[in-house]
Amino acid sequence: MAQSLSPECTPLKHAYDSCFNSWFEGYLEPAVAHSKNLSEGQRNEYTKEKAEEFERNCGAVWRQYKGCVQKALKDRGLDELLEHARLDNPLRKPPPPPATSPGLSL
Repeated sequence: MAQSLSPECTPLKHAYDSCFNSWFEGYLEPAVAHSKNLSEGQRNEYTKEKAEEFERNCGAVWRQYKGCVQKALKDRGLDELLEHARLDNPLRKPPPPPATSPGLSL
């Protein structure tokens, strides 16, 4: 596992990564296996249940880790740089797909 931005955040990062990976595996496998057999309503219910499960299992550690990283950003003066970058280039919508060359076919 990688290190966090700040050494004091690394244990929280590892705890969150472990929790998320475990949760995501339990989310993804059934979602893929049964995606064709579920109605839209059933998929929405499944997604809601998994979101609640994530909050129960990983929500607290996520908030602790996020808070630690935000403090580290502020302590290093990077929070202002990030805010300026967001103002200069807000990510409101995905960029358009790249144009294909007229001589190439896919």
